[in-house]
Amino acid sequence: MTVARFVDLDGAAPDDAVVVIDVLRAFTTVPWVLARGASRVLAVDTAERAMALRDGPSGATPGAGPVPEAVLAGESGGRPLEGFDLGNSPSEVAALDLTGRPVVHRTTAGTQGLVRCQDSPLLLAASFVTAAATARTLRAAQVGHVTYVVTGASLGRDGDEDLACAELIAARVAGDDPDPAPYLARVPASDAGRQFVDPDGPAWLPAVDLDYACEVDRFEVALVARPVTELAAVEVAAG
Repeated sequence: MTVARFVDLDGAAPDDAVVVIDVLRAFTTVPWVLARGASRVLAVDTAERAMALRDGPSGATPGAGPVPEAVLAGESGGRPLEGFDLGNSPSEVAALDLTGRPVVHRTTAGTQGLVRCQDSPLLLAASFVTAAATARTLRAAQVGHVTYVVTGASLGRDGDEDLACAELIAARVAGDDPDPAPYLARVPASDAGRQFVDPDGPAWLPAVDLDYACEVDRFEVALVARPVTELAAVEVAAG
């Protein structure tokens, strides 16, 4: 029997097995990045680190960093970052061709959780779109307990969209097969989800991203994360 433990972003720390959950929107976006042909995805904690990977130290030749020609994707508080190529929107990424391009990803919640938990022997990034594959990976690993990092529970938010996803995955790891509909219903009702359905909300929080986030089991691969020490980044790959 696998014991599940749920912590918020502040409680994120290495453990034997950790699943970092970010439904809106980091780990709904990353599977699309990989599906659109990106050669690799590197998660980092700051915008400055992302730019340094692409461009090198301040004042160096643009694009001459240790990850040349990298596409920078991410946000701060949901808003696309200045100087980045993309935001953190799955619907935006799904329309692109990223074949052969490395992507450096920085977000307010999801990538922070990965960086904080990077020394875990088994580290997974997850959302509803990879829920079944994540549960299969955990079952195959035969772990005794799993820590789920509910990254949305930060900055005063309830994080219920991420908790719902964590609870669905945990139920599947335990051998149950619950109807995902009640879990998915919590996504638009969460603090974060309501921002996407606000008619007066910003254009960079499109309602269509909720649809992408609720495509349960859209991808058949889990997202396995491993530190890349020399780049001060965490690589996220299809496992």
